[in-house]
Amino acid sequence: MNKSKWLALVAAPLVMIATAVPCVFSAQALAQNSSSPFSGKWDFDVSGPRGISARWLGVTEKGSNLEVWYQPGGGHVHPVDDVHVTGSHMTLTVAPASKDHPAITWELEAKGGKLVGEEKSGSTTTAITGVRAPELKSAAPKKWTDPKPLFNGKDLQGWEPVGDAASSHWTVQDGVLVNTARGANLKTTSKFEDFKLHFEVSSPEDCNSGVYLRGRYEVQIETETPVKDPVERRIGSIYGRIAPQPEIPRATGKWESFDITLVGRTVTEVHDGVTVIDHKVIDGITGGALDADEGEPGPFYIQGDHTGNLKFRNITVSLPKK
Repeated sequence: MNKSKWLALVAAPLVMIATAVPCVFSAQALAQNSSSPFSGKWDFDVSGPRGISARWLGVTEKGSNLEVWYQPGGGHVHPVDDVHVTGSHMTLTVAPASKDHPAITWELEAKGGKLVGEEKSGSTTTAITGVRAPELKSAAPKKWTDPKPLFNGKDLQGWEPVGDAASSHWTVQDGVLVNTARGANLKTTSKFEDFKLHFEVSSPEDCNSGVYLRGRYEVQIETETPVKDPVERRIGSIYGRIAPQPEIPRATGKWESFDITLVGRTVTEVHDGVTVIDHKVIDGITGGALDADEGEPGPFYIQGDHTGNLKFRNITVSLPKK
């Protein structure tokens, strides 16, 4: 028997074994040398009774297996353990059952360059469609415009509550933007693509908030104690995605400055004059994103539904100079 025939006979049972045994993330093994139609980063706008819930799926081929990460509408991105693939069909449990909620499962079919299927939770079934997330590879602008105020220090002109206006507690006090109590989030009426954002924030004790870039990527603002979350979910992080380095110390009740540049997916963040994120790529949306339309301009928004007595001042933006 020649060497090539002997290798073929040996390889066949190995492929069968690999298919039968789940990988670390329980994804069914792929045929050797194949390329999965599920590989890539996927954006989902899931319609529900409360409007759009933005989701994200990241699928990576690891040898003959798939590694799957999921970003729900809230919270942080996390790996999915229960994944099964048969040809162009994928079944995955994006949220296991708890004592209060049934499991959430997705049935997806890869076709036409999209992932089309259903989300099932108990007796509720929702149609879902995922589109490939854009690469957003933009060249850094050579020049920027002078900073323009986004907050005039007098009123809420240029800003509006997200959702129910009656639940908004945002006001202006002595030239400072203040969220006097937990309530609505607040967003700009204008939308932006690439930019340099500056703001100063004073956080109360045990604060949990954030500033969203294009309404999709949260810069975490928090002074929570005790410290439970990993560094990629603490102050200054792109929540769940990118950790600040060095880690930012908490400064309850003190004014802190943030300067954030976002070009395409590439973000740089300077905190109180120290660069803590240096030209890092944001893989996908974070929890609380207004939508998953990553290729579109979006507003800035400030999270107000977790914490009251949060204060902002000197909010400005610079844009690429034409």
